[in-house]
Amino acid sequence: MYHKKRFSQDYIIEKFTMGKIPMTEAFNKFFNYHELNIEERNENRYFREERSLELNIVEKKEKNQEDREKLNKLLEEMDSLIGLEEVKKIIREYIAFIKVQQLRERYQLKTSPVVMHMIFKGNPGTGKTTMARIIGKIFNEIGYLQGGELIEAERADLVGEYIGHTAQKTKKLLERALGGVLFIDEAYSLARGGEKDFGKESIDTIVKAMEDYKDKLIIILAGYRDEMNFFLRTNPGLASRFAIQIDFPDYTIDELVQIANLMYKEREYILDEKSKHYIYRILSEIRNKEIINGNARTVRNLVERSIRQHARRIIKQKNISKKDLIYITKEDLIGEEGNNEKMPCNRDA
Repeated sequence: MYHKKRFSQDYIIEKFTMGKIPMTEAFNKFFNYHELNIEERNENRYFREERSLELNIVEKKEKNQEDREKLNKLLEEMDSLIGLEEVKKIIREYIAFIKVQQLRERYQLKTSPVVMHMIFKGNPGTGKTTMARIIGKIFNEIGYLQGGELIEAERADLVGEYIGHTAQKTKKLLERALGGVLFIDEAYSLARGGEKDFGKESIDTIVKAMEDYKDKLIIILAGYRDEMNFFLRTNPGLASRFAIQIDFPDYTIDELVQIANLMYKEREYILDEKSKHYIYRILSEIRNKEIINGNARTVRNLVERSIRQHARRIIKQKNISKKDLIYITKEDLIGEEGNNEKMPCNRDA
């Protein structure tokens, strides 16, 4: 392209020098060529800018679509959890609330502060930790958090051995959790030792961090319902700072059976017809004997025990088929001893 234009300029000069075209015509040709060249450059620039704008719009649409798909997958993961319907409803309400505040901010309207620190109350195995993991991912996806990682902690991770050590340990853990979720299980244990216990120092540090990092971190304190109610009364500032307090109810027997079926499916096992009916009875008996409902933990113990019993049973066979490897029988659930009370899952629970 450059050589062609250069040739055209030299050609005009040559014609003028040889006297074949007058000065006026040579000037006009140069002028028109220069104008055409500028016009062509402008057209190319406008085209590039327009094309770039089109690509940006397409990329933005694709990213928005991708973000929506990611969020929908996370919501599907949450909805796939057995039970917890009220918990799911509350989480969806806060997702909607955050999105609306983001839109209001975009239109320069007044917004309400978004503070997502939570209290989870309930027995073991009711899905508190699982829900905390999903919450971290969801709020990262909608732009409230920058990482979404879940950091799990308990008293030993927060409380030190001497004055000042606890604040240092707690601050370090809080900083590590920035951009995600800090999940403290059995949080009530921080208040068990009374006024002189170092746990109080950890609580004070957490309360301060909730204000300092209110839009960079979600703190979730979890534990038994009664103990967490007592814990909230130990510090006047705690209850008001945890506006979101969610009860995780115990699972019904039907829900426990659904959880068991999911656990077997994940491990590629199937309950045969007799064991499908018998597992209701077994879980009912365990539930009646438990001092504290183990919920999904009880089911997990039962499932894992039955799989070990299944292995002990079929390994004695001369010929083992694919069907033998898959199906869990009533015998596997009862246990080799034939006495359900002796099964480790009951003792653990």
